[in-house]
Amino acid sequence: MSEVPAVLQVEDLGEGRWSAPHPADDPEGRDVVFSGQILAQMIMASDGAVASAKEVKSIHAIFARAGTYSAGLMELRLDAMHSGRAWGSDTITAYQGDRLLSRGLVLLNTVEPDLMRHSPAMPDVPGPDASTPNPSITVFPGAEARMVDLPEAVGTDGSAAMYFWTRNPESYDSVAANQAIVAWTQPGFIIGLAMRPHPEINIADAHTSISTGVISHTAHFHDHADVGQWLLVAQQASYAGNGRVFGSGSVFAQDGTLVSTFAQDSMARGVAGPIDPKRGM
Repeated sequence: MSEVPAVLQVEDLGEGRWSAPHPADDPEGRDVVFSGQILAQMIMASDGAVASAKEVKSIHAIFARAGTYSAGLMELRLDAMHSGRAWGSDTITAYQGDRLLSRGLVLLNTVEPDLMRHSPAMPDVPGPDASTPNPSITVFPGAEARMVDLPEAVGTDGSAAMYFWTRNPESYDSVAANQAIVAWTQPGFIIGLAMRPHPEINIADAHTSISTGVISHTAHFHDHADVGQWLLVAQQASYAGNGRVFGSGSVFAQDGTLVSTFAQDSMARGVAGPIDPKRGM
């Protein structure tokens, strides 16, 4: 197994403070810290604070303000609310200098034997070998993504759906690192997917004449993932209206194991004036 990637190596500064590094390249080509990065690094801080004695069960984060890569490293400030034998919980706040960016609520647990087990079936879609490589998909830095070519796909509620496969070049022993990479992969697609039934709206106009951004994201983790193997990300955009978008999704291992589920609230609204495409939302 490989060492945890540098961008996930958050540094313990003491007294609940953690330094969070940036990736070598801006994932979206804009001077805006990607929401998936913040989720991933919050997971790593919670894991580090308990020395991997528990696993992250869920994380819910609100992105109140956008961070910028040009403003330097983020600092994560962790407050442990509870730490028992089976469960633990943290609040984590991301800052750049004195500017509060985001606050997350992390639930941790110890894994226990099954009393019962069931989960939804993985969607019956073409596998990675039959899907199209797509380097424009925002996944964890260095990971491969392949789009499932089903442009008219609909989800379980009849809304627009999309599927893609992703695989990291390496595998990791760390459960938290695998969870962090899965979480990093989730946030970037719901807004564009919500626009698909509306041909008059184009995601290419985001951050220029349309104001968009992820406002909150919740990820739940159900089973262990190996990010060095193919994972299917399935998602649907269930609602668009009032300048807002809601969507949800699931992540499956190639053998059908449900790894994670997620839900997201986002903004998608028209604006009267110009937006700085490098920093504006």
